[in-house]
Amino acid sequence: MTSPPRLDARLRPRLPSPLREVHDERFARHGVRLLLKRDDLIHPDLPGNKWRKLALNLEAAAGRTVLTFGGAYSNHLRATAAAGRLLGFPTVGVVRGDELAHRPLNPSLARCAADGMRLHFVDRTTYRAKTSPEVLEGLLGRFGDVVVVPEGGSNALAAQGCTALGRELAGEVDVAAVACGTGGTLAGLAAGLAAGQRALGVPVVGGGFLAGEVARLQHEAFGSRAGDWTLEERFTFGGYARTTPELDAFAADFEERHGLPVERVYVAKLLFALTALAGEVAFAPGTRVAAVVTGAPDDALQESSVSR
Repeated sequence: MTSPPRLDARLRPRLPSPLREVHDERFARHGVRLLLKRDDLIHPDLPGNKWRKLALNLEAAAGRTVLTFGGAYSNHLRATAAAGRLLGFPTVGVVRGDELAHRPLNPSLARCAADGMRLHFVDRTTYRAKTSPEVLEGLLGRFGDVVVVPEGGSNALAAQGCTALGRELAGEVDVAAVACGTGGTLAGLAAGLAAGQRALGVPVVGGGFLAGEVARLQHEAFGSRAGDWTLEERFTFGGYARTTPELDAFAADFEERHGLPVERVYVAKLLFALTALAGEVAFAPGTRVAAVVTGAPDDALQESSVSR
């Protein structure tokens, strides 16, 4: 497995992240133990899977300009910009939606710009074709010698970086669950778990494409499918950055029960899914389930993202 990247000392991550059990009668009544893997505490600017997915990519970039992609409220863009500020390398963010170029920056993009990221807005058709040779050649021609990191940071290096998450849970849990956007965290988590453990991914976006993406990433990173993993795709709540009154009420109730602020785009959907699965007796009595908390809420940014 991949060794920890040398960037650790400069970014000062908190590793391993804490693993804390919470008592929740909705799990306990079925003999299931719920634990929270607090990856949101790894680093204030690069929390959770953002740090794990970026670390090896940034080491490989070796100080060159990093160009990456995201939407108007992308956590990945903010994390990349913050890393550029902390480590002193240039960053370029290719942002979906050319109409945004003529509007005041929202809080998320304003933070990217404050951290030194150069923002480049493209129309949605071009953005959908962002991996095509034509679009990439155009970007390289515009920005010169850059290292391209894909949307969400999910590539083979990201998957390799996320294996440490699985290794930190070895012997501690039976099921490790994580919310999924682009699949890189699940790909690495599953590969890092020990025999007898399984990973569960909860997609926050529909379309049914994530199983293929996770398999592709694992083949690129490890040469074959790695670990025992499945997806539970019933809890997208309308798609990425979408919510419903039911999900909002659940998240608020979880916050009150356990004193944990719940990030709505990813973590709320994960916790809702696990609670529903426990109620369906999907976990055998005695099962230890870890929910990977990949980020904490940022009220101003979160309110904007879920209401767009």
